[in-house]
Amino acid sequence: MFVDQARIYVKGGDGGNGIVSYRREKYVPLGGPAGGDGGKGGDVVFVVDEGLRTLIDFRYQRHYKAERGEYGRVKNQHGKNAPDLVVKVPPGTTVRDADTGEFLGDLIHPGQRLVVARGGRGGRGNTRFATVANKAPDMAEKGEPGEERWLSLELKVLADVGLVGFPSVGKSTLLAAVSAARPKVGAYHFTTVSPELGVVSVPDGRSFVIADLPGLIEGAHEGHGLGLEFLRHVERTKLLVHVIDMAGVEGRDPLADYDVIVDELRSYDESLARRPQLIAANKMDLPGADEHLERFRSAHPDLAVFPISGATHQGLSALLYAVADKLDEIEAAEAKAPAASEPAPASVKVYRYERAEPFRIRRENHVFVVESADLEKLVKMTNFEQYDAVKRFQYILRQRGVDQALRRKGAEEGDVIRIGDMEFEFVE
Repeated sequence: MFVDQARIYVKGGDGGNGIVSYRREKYVPLGGPAGGDGGKGGDVVFVVDEGLRTLIDFRYQRHYKAERGEYGRVKNQHGKNAPDLVVKVPPGTTVRDADTGEFLGDLIHPGQRLVVARGGRGGRGNTRFATVANKAPDMAEKGEPGEERWLSLELKVLADVGLVGFPSVGKSTLLAAVSAARPKVGAYHFTTVSPELGVVSVPDGRSFVIADLPGLIEGAHEGHGLGLEFLRHVERTKLLVHVIDMAGVEGRDPLADYDVIVDELRSYDESLARRPQLIAANKMDLPGADEHLERFRSAHPDLAVFPISGATHQGLSALLYAVADKLDEIEAAEAKAPAASEPAPASVKVYRYERAEPFRIRRENHVFVVESADLEKLVKMTNFEQYDAVKRFQYILRQRGVDQALRRKGAEEGDVIRIGDMEFEFVE
C-alpha cells in the first residue's frame, strides 16, 4: 500500500533528575555535597533510508518517544545520556509542525538527519547549588522535559522523469513496456491511484528513474479527481513526459488535452509549466492517430514529439534515448550553474532583537494565571518536597518581578496563583 501522508506524535526524552548526596568518607569531616547531574534525554531523529518508498509504517505506529536520561549518581557522577530514537523515513519526505504549519525540513539524500524533538537536559545535582552562604544545599533539579509535538509528514516521490497525462492515455502501459515495473493496467479511469516507480535502462548503459503518476483531470489544482495527490509528486521530477492519446479513443481532442494539462500544472505551481518536457504521442497504432499527430505538430512546432505505442512498443527506443539525452543536458546545466549569490537587498531579511515579555498575568475567576514558558519549565524542574528548592523558586519569582506584578493585578493574601500545572497561595 502506498501511503504518502501521515500525522505522528514525537517526544524527546526527559532529562534525568539530579540528586542530593554528600561525601561520606572516613577522615573527611564535613565532606560537602556530592550529588551528580542527570543525563540528557534522547532526541527523536529522522534519518533518510533509501530502501523505503512509502510512509505506511506511520499508519501503524503514530507515537515516538525517546528514553529519558539516567538520574545523577553519588560522588558527583553524571547520569548516562539516553540514546537518540532514530526513525527511518523515505527519501522525499517533507516535515512540518502539524499545529503551526512551521516547515521543519525536507529529507532527500540518503543518510540525511533531522532532529524533530530534542531531549531535555539533565537536572543539576546539589553540588551545583553550593554557595558561600549555603555550603550544603539540600536540593537538586528535576530533569528538563523533552520537546513534544505533532508532525505532519508528506512524501513527494523522487524520480528523474514524471509521466503526466489524462486518465487512460497509456501511462501505466508505457511504464511496464520500458521498465521491470508492473503497474496495474486497466481500461478504466484512475487505474493508477498512487505513484509507481520504475528504473529504465537505455541500451548505451545510461539509466534513470521514471514515475507513473495518477491521471490528471481538469480542476486538479483545486483537488478534483486525484489532483493534489498527483501534483504533489510532480514537484520532484527533473523532466516531464506528457503522454497524450493521439488516437482520441474516448472522443477527446489531443490538443485540448495538452492545453488542460499545462494549465493545471501552471495553476498549481508556475515553475512546473516551465519544466523541461517531451511529448509521447501514444496509441499511434490506432486509426485516426496520424491525422491528430499532424494537427498537434502544426499547433506546437516547438515541442519535441515522439510517436509511440505502449502496446506494440513502436517508437519507444527513440523516446528513451531522447529522455536520457535531455536528462544529461539538465544535469550539465545544473553543474555549470553558478553558486547561489547573495540575495538582492530587497529580499534580505533583517532580524532585530526585541525583548520578549518575561511573563503575562491574566485572571480566571479567582485564580491568577502566570503565563511564561521559562517559569513553567522552572515549575517542572523544581522538587517542591525540598525546602531549599522551594526557597530558590520563591527567590526567582521575586527577582523576576512576578510578586510585584501580581500585587499590581490585585492579588491579595490567600489568592490562588497558577503557573503551568502548579497552584499555590499568594503570601505577603
